[in-house]
Amino acid sequence: MACTTILVGKNASYDGSTIIARNEDSANGEFCPKRFIVVKPEEQPCRYRSVLSHVQIDLPEEPLQYTAVPNADLKEGIWGEAGVNEANVSMSATETLTTNERVLGADPFVELAPAKGREGEDGYEPEVPGGIGEEDFLTLVLPYIRTAREGVERLGALLEEFGTYEMNGVAFSDVDEIWWLETVGGHHWIAKRVPDEAYVTMPNQLGIDEFDLEDALGDQEEHMCSADLGEFIARNHLDLSVENATPFNPRDAFGSHSDSDHVYNTPRAWYMQRFLNPYDEQWDGPDAVHQPTSDDIPWARQPERKITIEDVKYVLSSHYQGTPYDPYGKLGDQRTRHMFRPIGINRQSQLAVMQIRPYRPQVSRAVQWMAYGSNPFNTLVPFFPNVNATPKYLEDTTTRVTSENFYWENRIIAALCDASFADTANAVERYQEKTGAMGHRMVAAADEQIDRLCEDSAFEFDTESGANGEINDVQPMEPDEIIKATRNAEAREILAAANRTMADQLKEETDKLLDSVLYTASMNMKNGFHMSDF
Repeated sequence: MACTTILVGKNASYDGSTIIARNEDSANGEFCPKRFIVVKPEEQPCRYRSVLSHVQIDLPEEPLQYTAVPNADLKEGIWGEAGVNEANVSMSATETLTTNERVLGADPFVELAPAKGREGEDGYEPEVPGGIGEEDFLTLVLPYIRTAREGVERLGALLEEFGTYEMNGVAFSDVDEIWWLETVGGHHWIAKRVPDEAYVTMPNQLGIDEFDLEDALGDQEEHMCSADLGEFIARNHLDLSVENATPFNPRDAFGSHSDSDHVYNTPRAWYMQRFLNPYDEQWDGPDAVHQPTSDDIPWARQPERKITIEDVKYVLSSHYQGTPYDPYGKLGDQRTRHMFRPIGINRQSQLAVMQIRPYRPQVSRAVQWMAYGSNPFNTLVPFFPNVNATPKYLEDTTTRVTSENFYWENRIIAALCDASFADTANAVERYQEKTGAMGHRMVAAADEQIDRLCEDSAFEFDTESGANGEINDVQPMEPDEIIKATRNAEAREILAAANRTMADQLKEETDKLLDSVLYTASMNMKNGFHMSDF
């Protein structure tokens, strides 16, 4: 899938949280309705079978509960995409990446080979399953990990054993760390810890531009990789550095530098960093240090100020505002306005922003912010993932168009607003501001209720069910203790009630916006006539 990712280290975020966020964009010419759900341990399969690649994998026992954003239509598989588990570990999967012929020649993709002929007849060749991919990653990994580092280790092991049929980037976060994993060919991979003081921009390209192989093959403090990566690089002459320059540059070795990158990928990184670091360098004009077509835009960068949830939403909704490349703008001309692929695009499926807050008790530490549809015209609102069920407005997405669920209502609003952008922009902006403020108020109100519960709680854990337990637990805890804390039944009901209130208010405001933009767009119809009937 064509997506855009931003990762924000804990010292770069406004409140000390780790933040990982990604747009899931559907393929050109397609819409992919999405649901936001809770997957309970008993709903997790014991043996997994991929719809696309037909690979079958036995899964570990005792999975954790987790949230996911699967497809409403399961004809191509689950595609869980983004979620948080009971250990307060989040995962975003995946950012489709680009590679080059040298890598694929050295380690080809593991693709499904359909059966040939009929079983029992001469010349019959049985089917050979393919590897794992975006369809599978979240389901195979998130329920079984207790730290972000464990996420890298589990996915890396699966890639080495089963291979993959595509290049992908995957993010993992816990309260302390963010890790970014990139696949390399069919079986190899690299992973790098995001610096605490930095953010990372990922626009469908293999992104890591500095990598310490010695650390990855040794202590693994900030880097990890497949066990034979050093031999793989040397054997296939993949290191393109001159005079043994260090550190190793994976983007040069494993990535692409095609003309299409300069239209589709690099402009998005340029615009995100232009917004978050406007004064660090000159971004516009012939003397700009980095231009939209630059191949050397940094993977990680320290922002000029702390990054907020609203900043994340803005950059992942952006369409080159304030530049000649904005398709809705007045700068430039028709050529420049459609020169580069926007970040906020028509075929967005969903945006998930996972925030792990270090200053909150474990049960309410994680927040999963959600948006559906085309980002320039939707809103991003928070929900607590450590609950027993998500609100129906976001969960019950249908495969048919209806204004009764959040996905399709946003899709309808976007289609109307795009055709009347100037006339509806103010209404959309007011809606985004109001619902965003409502979201922050909801989180604050729920936090107050959890604080009161913490003050009143003086009981011990029920180690069998986790139904009751001490939840005043801001201090560091072991993963098993975190899981027990997040299973507190009374706290979960408080958070579920907050989620329902958020969804109810969200539907009310989204209905109002639909009414408004439908009227405005209708008045702009070409067959309008200003004389009214009497």
